Amino acid sequence: MPSFDIVSEFDSHEAANAVDQANREVQTRFDFKGVDASFSLEGEKVALEAEVDFQLKQMLDVLRNRLIARGIDARCMDVQDPVLSGVKARQEVILKQGLDQAEAKDVVKRIKASKLKVQAQIQGEKVRVTGKKRDDLQSVMTLLRSEEGPELPLQFDNFRD
Repeated sequence: MPSFDIVSEFDSHEAANAVDQANREVQTRFDFKGVDASFSLEGEKVALEAEVDFQLKQMLDVLRNRLIARGIDARCMDVQDPVLSGVKARQEVILKQGLDQAEAKDVVKRIKASKLKVQAQIQGEKVRVTGKKRDDLQSVMTLLRSEEGPELPLQFDNFRD
C-alpha cells in the first residue's frame, strides 16, 4: 500500500553555514561598521547580539535571507522578543524541528476534511499517510502545499509504492 511521511525538519549543517554567512555579511556591511554585532548558534537556537534594537531587526532580515538561500524554510524560525539592557540588545531565534501534537492534529484534520481516500496517523513527530492510489497521496501533498495548507515548513519523506 503506498505511503509517505509528513515531517518538519531542516539540515542543521546548512543552518550552521547560514549563521556563518550571516556573521560575515554583518561584519562587512557599511551600516554595521564599528558596531559589535554577532550571531551565534547553540543547538537549535540562534542568538543575535547588537548594540540597539534597530540593528537586531536588520540582523534578523540578514539571517532570514541566508537561511532561505541555504534551502531552509523561513517558517521554521520562532523569533523571541528582544531583551534590551543598557549597552546590549539580545534576541533569540529558535529553529523549530518536528511537528508537535497540535500541529500534527491540524494536518490530520485538514487531510480528513479534503475527503480524499487516504488514512493519516500521527507517529511521534511525523504524520504517516497511506492510501490505495498514488494519485491520492500526491493530491494530499498538493493540498498541504497550497494556500489552504498549514503555515508550517513541511517536507514529504519516505514515499513508498
